[in-house]
Parts: sequence; structure tokens; C-alpha cells
Amino acid sequence: MADYQNSKRALETMQRVEPHRMKGLEVLSTTLWHLKKEVELSDLAQRAVDFDRMSPESWCVVGNCFSLQKEHETALTFFRRSIQVDSSFTYSYTLSGHEYVSNEDFDKAVSCYRDAIRTDGCGRHYNAWYGLGAIYFRQEKYDLAEYHFQKALTINPQSSVLHCHLGMAQYANGKPYEALDTLEGAFQLDPHNAQARYQRATILMSLNRPQQALLEFEKVRDAAPREASVHFAMGRVLKRLGRPEQAMRCFLTALDLDPKDNNLIKSAMDRLDEPDIEEDVSAF
Repeated sequence: MADYQNSKRALETMQRVEPHRMKGLEVLSTTLWHLKKEVELSDLAQRAVDFDRMSPESWCVVGNCFSLQKEHETALTFFRRSIQVDSSFTYSYTLSGHEYVSNEDFDKAVSCYRDAIRTDGCGRHYNAWYGLGAIYFRQEKYDLAEYHFQKALTINPQSSVLHCHLGMAQYANGKPYEALDTLEGAFQLDPHNAQARYQRATILMSLNRPQQALLEFEKVRDAAPREASVHFAMGRVLKRLGRPEQAMRCFLTALDLDPKDNNLIKSAMDRLDEPDIEEDVSAF
């Protein structure tokens, strides 16, 4: 699990001990980005540029500042400036890739991620491998997605998120049992990874193991009680288990939580007495 609060404290301690140290500021800025600390990130960007305009870290921090404000083109301008200052600064290539993904310009994103891998002398920059995997997954190139997620996981084996994405790619690649094992690893690393449990439950349903799927969905519901899609999926599982009254309660809860999807939910409610067919419980 990404522990951004502790990361922030550690990096700010580093900054207090070595106030003129530039290395690491790019990571601090990304931590602030994830925590949505817009004012702190803006202040860090100003201080970094004032101190050293010829540091790639400075412009990387500025790029993250604009990225948080969803000004993607401006963010890209500053990431490019960071690369102009130091063409081997891997992190700015990766962040550029993320911005292009936000703009759905996947060709340029792929190019940036590949540049990040090319310039990564120590071979530890898993983010770019993950970025490529995520693009290939969206493009339904599941073989490539699985390969790149696996490479990222080899570098960062303690990432529950990477385990989850690899498991999703394995399932899409027709490897449900491998996917179940990988997703098991995801929530062993982070028991609070609800996405991993949700994906595991979906796979169990596809293998016609609804009772096990229900147990997983119940854990997801406990972690995210206001997530309509979870209640909807539970309703479908309960229908398959021949428990229509409980299924109806789940559908009604989903309808209450997310009225905009009422057509899909009402359709499922209308078919509650019909013979069950194997449906994708994640379709919501």
C-alpha cells in the first residue's frame, strides 16, 4: 500500500536535514500530488526554482504542480524543460507519459515510458513498466500488458497495486487460476486492497464458485459500504445462489446509492425470478 503520509514525513525530514539537497524533491512533489496538497506543492515548486533553476528536479516539481491543477499541457512543458536540463532524468519522462495518458494520447505516452526505461541506468524505475502495462491493458493487448506488469512487479515485488494489475491482465489473458494466486498475493501485502478482492470475486464467479465469490464481495462491501457496484455484484451472486430476497435488498441498496444507473439495476430486479444465466458480475 502506498503510504503517502509517512513518505511525506520522511522526505520533509530529509529536506530539513539537507535544505539544499535537490535529489528527492521530485518524489516529494509526487507525494504531495497524491495527497492533493496544492498549496504545499506550489510552495515547494517556488522554492525549488528560486534555489536552482538548472536542476531537473526543480522543473519536475513545477510540472507536478500544474498536473495537480489538471493543466496537462503546461505540466508537459515543464517536464520537457526538466529533460532539456538533464536528458537522463528518468522521472520526468515517466511523468510526461502520465500526462499524455491523461490526455489520452497513448502513442506519445508509450514513447515517454520507453524513454524512461531507456534512460534508467539502475533498472529500478518500475513506474514506466507499469505505465506501459496500463496502456496495453486499455488497448486490450493483454499479452503485452501482462509482460509489462510482470516486469514492474519484478522490480517492486512489495506492491499490492502491481499484483492487482498483473492479476487482472492474467485473467484477461485466459489464466484465471494464475490470476487468483496473484490477487491473493495482492491482499496478503495489503489486506485493505478492496480492488484486489473485487477482481478475485469476479473471477470466482466466472469459475462458477459463487459462495467463495460472495465471501470476497462481503469483505469489499465492508471496506467500501457506499460503493453501488459492489452491492449490485452481490445481488447477482445471491441470485445465482438462489437467494432472491437478499439479492433484491442488494439491488435496492445499489439503486439508492447510485440512482443514475437505475436502468441496469431495475433490469436486474425485473429478471430476478428468471432462471439464472452466467453474467459478468462486474458489469455495472
